[in-house]
Amino acid sequence: MSKIKVSGTQFPVRLVAAVAATTKSLNATIGRLSAEGSHHGVLHTFNSMLKFPTASPDTFTYPSVLKACTSLRFFSLGLSAHQRIIVSGFASDSYIASSLISFYTGFKNTDFAVKVFDRMTHRNIVAWTAVIRCYSCAGDMKNAFFMFNSMQYEGISPSSVTILNMLSGVLESIHVEMLHSCIIKNGFSDTVLGNCLLSVYAKCGRLEDAKLMFDQLDAKDLVSWNSLINAYSTIGNLNEALKLFCRMRQECMQPDQQTFGSILCAIANENNLEVGKVVHGQIVTNGFASDKHVGTSLITLLSRCANVEQAQWIFDRAGDKDVVYWTSMISGLVQNDSADKALLIFQEMLSSRFVPSGATIACALAACAQMAYSKLGRSIHGFALRRRMMADIPTQNSLISMYAKCGLLEKSFQVFREMKHRDVVSWNAIVAGYAQNGYLEKSLYLFHEMRLSQQLPDSVTVICLLQVCASIGACHQGKWIHNFILRSCLGPSIRVGTALVDMYAKCGNLDYARRCFDRMPQHDNVSWSTIISGYGSHGQGNSALAMFSRFLQTGLKPNDVVFLSTLYACSHNGLLETGIEMFESMKHDYNIEPSIEHCGCIIDLLCRAGKVTEAYEFYKKMFTEPMADVLGILLDACRISRNEDLSRIIAQEISKFEPDDAGKYVQLAHSFAATEKWHGVGEAWAQMRSLGLKKLPGWSFVEMHGVITPFFTSHNSHPQYHDIVASLNGLTSESKEVESLSEFEDIVQVL
Repeated sequence: MSKIKVSGTQFPVRLVAAVAATTKSLNATIGRLSAEGSHHGVLHTFNSMLKFPTASPDTFTYPSVLKACTSLRFFSLGLSAHQRIIVSGFASDSYIASSLISFYTGFKNTDFAVKVFDRMTHRNIVAWTAVIRCYSCAGDMKNAFFMFNSMQYEGISPSSVTILNMLSGVLESIHVEMLHSCIIKNGFSDTVLGNCLLSVYAKCGRLEDAKLMFDQLDAKDLVSWNSLINAYSTIGNLNEALKLFCRMRQECMQPDQQTFGSILCAIANENNLEVGKVVHGQIVTNGFASDKHVGTSLITLLSRCANVEQAQWIFDRAGDKDVVYWTSMISGLVQNDSADKALLIFQEMLSSRFVPSGATIACALAACAQMAYSKLGRSIHGFALRRRMMADIPTQNSLISMYAKCGLLEKSFQVFREMKHRDVVSWNAIVAGYAQNGYLEKSLYLFHEMRLSQQLPDSVTVICLLQVCASIGACHQGKWIHNFILRSCLGPSIRVGTALVDMYAKCGNLDYARRCFDRMPQHDNVSWSTIISGYGSHGQGNSALAMFSRFLQTGLKPNDVVFLSTLYACSHNGLLETGIEMFESMKHDYNIEPSIEHCGCIIDLLCRAGKVTEAYEFYKKMFTEPMADVLGILLDACRISRNEDLSRIIAQEISKFEPDDAGKYVQLAHSFAATEKWHGVGEAWAQMRSLGLKKLPGWSFVEMHGVITPFFTSHNSHPQYHDIVASLNGLTSESKEVESLSEFEDIVQVL
């Protein structure tokens, strides 16, 4: 038998032929599995090939193996394959080298990819395209264009695939224009390139050019329509997106799940539930109701429109859920203040053996923050550490907020300090954390540090600080932040303007509040309710009603918050008839169902007007269950008006359901004492003691230079107590002197 000698070893010719046949057969299997996307099958077959004595991987084997390693995120296995390629002497093969570049690109390892490219002796269009794609995916368009030009300098013309890879990383208008001219120069006219150009023009904010590109396409496919619809949806232009959708149907182009996903995204941005219901009907008609992508978009839309029940109904009936689907439901519940339900869904997700993503963890932490569940938040933190998910900035930001809202500022700052990279949300979270816990001075210091770190504060930062200034009456700091807003050009904005109005109103400066309101280019229901509430709380009920009249003239439809602010103004200013009329108008003219707060305002209004009996009748009519706070208002009104009979009835009602607020028992005791029912006084105190309740002493605070100093009734522990008392006595004497002299004002003027 004739023999072949290879590297000093002699093999029979039949054995060599058998090896070649087996390798060819296994390569065919690997190629088929790779084309089907069965990457695990590719690696299993490759492993069998290595064990076969009559088979050996060749240049046709490794490209599919490297592709499988990239898809399955098996970096170490890919490195092993690269070592085998070098040992086998295949590293110089241009096809394998291009596959290696693609492999390293998939793992964002630009350095290794470029090293493979640099060692190539012969570079074809595939290799050049691979390295250009590597730079483009890394966002390094400078080097991508350098390689693009170098390729042409070496006499290799770009293919349409090369330009597609370039376009995938383009973010600047000048770059897309250069590539557009290159497409025209090379005579490329395929629809895929046209669609990609359209998307990139839209991504660069050039919608008119994208529309022109769309109109110039000779053959528009579904991707063309979806690209332009998505472009309009991204910028929130629902009207244009819907027009395109209708035109698409008129031209007999059937929408797919991507089309409906983009439309639902635009509808969600505008919170337009009515249009959403119509599109939902189209989704069901076209058979996409069970699609995961569409289902996720529907849940997002319904959650943003506060229709959580419908979102939950869709979620519960979904058969095939993925991590994104679970996350969208958890996020929707958190957004609608249903953190308890969100955590139950998170628990169900873990029980279903789904591995949560960083976004899921962030939503779960936000739910813990809402409920102030620090123990559960710590457990989720530990879970994220074990899963090595803490490199995700959004997750770390959620941790900062969660610990801060649970009052654990040291833990919050520790997470912030240990972050390698921080974005504006990270800074906002830590600034808000200290501010909302009453440490205004520390939050302003962090605000200063934020600016020193070259991180520009945004509207969220200043709104948070303004809200804290409003809550503690820190007008000086509020003015400083207002000055920063003007210098940093953070306005005009409805949210920033409303926060300024609220801050000045709560600090007692109504003139500045009104100026800020008048300078706002636009107003929404929140800004109107803020200025109305500001006037109402400072005893200017008529001004509040005048603002409400102006609001109605704008054509905006009042919501429950606007009516609550107006009723609050009526209540605090004794405008009984107007308040009753407003309440009736809210129910009958605007079909707004009164809430507990609205009814409470009417009861308070009637009590202040001395109509305690009518107030109690209204309470019995509107409240199906006893409300301790409302009964407390009625009880105080009975004591003031000396209505002993009604006082006794209300006191019995309060006693029945044993409120957990010590203040209610104090009210009861005072009520019994006012009518000389000493037995009832003793019972109220005894019941309060048996429940272990203690009445907190009355207290107030003063803010100076960002430091809040509290003062409690009958407490003398403050280091400057004697100076404070002396100052108060001096002010009291001066006030009495001014009051006495007012009687002799004419004599003073003569003198």
